[in-house]
Amino acid sequence: MSTNHNDELAQERLIDLAVEFYDQFAGGDIPHMDIPTRTKSNIVFDEESKVWVYGDRTSTRSANSVRGARKLLKATYAIEFLVNQLEEDRSSTLRELYYLSESWDNEEAQFNDQDESNQLIEDLEIVSKVTREDFHMRPEESGATLMGPLELREQTRRGEREIHCQEDVGEGGYQIPNNPDTIEFLDHDIEFVLCVETGGMRDRLIENGFDEKHGCLVVHLKGQPARATRRITKRLHDELDLPVVVFTDGDPWSYRIYGSVAYGSIKSAHLSEYLATPEAEFVGIQPQDIVDYDLPTDPLSDSDVNALQSELEDPRFMTDYWEEQIELQLDIDKKAEQQALASRGLDFVTDTYLPERLGEMGVL
Repeated sequence: MSTNHNDELAQERLIDLAVEFYDQFAGGDIPHMDIPTRTKSNIVFDEESKVWVYGDRTSTRSANSVRGARKLLKATYAIEFLVNQLEEDRSSTLRELYYLSESWDNEEAQFNDQDESNQLIEDLEIVSKVTREDFHMRPEESGATLMGPLELREQTRRGEREIHCQEDVGEGGYQIPNNPDTIEFLDHDIEFVLCVETGGMRDRLIENGFDEKHGCLVVHLKGQPARATRRITKRLHDELDLPVVVFTDGDPWSYRIYGSVAYGSIKSAHLSEYLATPEAEFVGIQPQDIVDYDLPTDPLSDSDVNALQSELEDPRFMTDYWEEQIELQLDIDKKAEQQALASRGLDFVTDTYLPERLGEMGVL
């Protein structure tokens, strides 16, 4: 659960925002709310934090139009709901908020779809400078897990519990809670953190004992990682001083998974300093691996090619390494999955590929 301090701060910031709307109206000004423009062209590299954050461009939610007035009306109803939720020490999912709006006494305040309610929560995060977790808002369970030599203490509504993420869990591992800041790290024998995109590869590493042999904490990303997964990864790096490496498929969409872990995403750039781990390194699958190991591949689709070309202009990938790898992939016109390494045997990934790559990187 969130701390009392975080709860009080979130309430205070939300109420201040509602008061600001009222003061604008009472002062004869048109109520409005300024939000950073959430586009690729408005993210900039912050030299101090080493992550990508929003720039100076803003969009205005203003009551000077019917559409804008509806947005602010929905914001005020959502603020009231969130403040009451915090006072009652309850929580709700993003999906529940969408449906809850159906019961609000003004139809104009009800959300048209969940995308609209999700975006409003993001807007409130940005202007209040607190996270949705501090609002006691949570997404549906992501199902992401940890497996490795880590002992932790977790706070729940039923009290505290201590868990060892190898000895006290089944083959599925320890499921990351929606708010990882409720976790206290107690002890560990971790040498490095390995974030893995796919469930099949995660299971292969665990079955082959890679976590035990190398003192590795395996984080299953489950595709594009949820905020909770990125947050606990950052905490593992920052608080335990652990190297973090990311292991994905070899395609442009998977490179963006790495980018979101290391530098943040456009959608959540306002939280990059809270979620991103800029020291995280990319293991593979590299385009060079496709060539070196003659891996089974699929041809790049038109959307793959467009995505790769877009990444050449993405600030997160503007390095010599990524330019070389992306240009190579465009040249060979191929992509490969993590599990294509099985073409060399089920043990190849744990006995040869990862030890060699991690050795080259200075992790092993």
